[in-house]
Amino acid sequence: MRAIRGATCLQQDDAEEMRSAVVELLKEMFDRNQIANDDLVSVLFTSTPDLHCAFPAAAARELELSDVPLICAQEIDVHGAMPMTVRVMVHANIDVPRSDVKHIYLRGAQVLRQDISQ
Repeated sequence: MRAIRGATCLQQDDAEEMRSAVVELLKEMFDRNQIANDDLVSVLFTSTPDLHCAFPAAAARELELSDVPLICAQEIDVHGAMPMTVRVMVHANIDVPRSDVKHIYLRGAQVLRQDISQ
């Protein structure tokens, strides 16, 4: 099992933008790591305290993940942290070395983890 990290940023607190950004991020994470739905164990989402428009996990349901455990939490409110950010940790049964996992950061979130962002 591997954990795959990802993040994306929104320009505004808008439900449609949340849906679009989360779906885009998950598709890229799954594609780049060759993850099929049956490989998924669980997905953890966090969002910054300034996002109130929608649950990130609700957007993930568009990808036919109804039998995958999904959970949302609020990111801790650190002074100076990047606003309007959704972070994701996907747990998947994939047989690759940890060093080959592709962590995906989109829409400006690359600055969060320049050391691992793909």
